[in-house]
Amino acid sequence: MPIKKDMLNGLKTVHGGVTFAFADSALAFSSNNTGDAAVALNCIINFTKAGKEGDVFRAESVLVNNTRKTAVYDIQITNQNKELIAKFVGTVYKIGKKVTEL
Repeated sequence: MPIKKDMLNGLKTVHGGVTFAFADSALAFSSNNTGDAAVALNCIINFTKAGKEGDVFRAESVLVNNTRKTAVYDIQITNQNKELIAKFVGTVYKIGKKVTEL
C-alpha cells in the first residue's frame, strides 16, 4: 500500500487508523480465503515505527491458531525497507456460512 499525503495525520506521519485498516483488511482476506465466512472478534495493534509519505506498506498474515469456531492471525506491517511498522493480532469468529452465501 503506497502511503500518500491524504493518509497522514497532523504530525505528518501515517494516521494510526490507516495502518489499522490495512492490517484489518489483511485479516479479512486471510480469514475468509477458504470460502468460509469469518468476522473479527478482537484485534490488537502495536505501532512500532511511524510511517511517512512515500513509504510502501506490506502486510503479511500468519495463521497461528485454528479451531472449529475461531482462528488467530499474526499480521506484520512493514515498510519498503522491511522495518516493522506495526504488529497486529486478530481473532476471528467463523459464522458458519460460506462467503458466497452473504
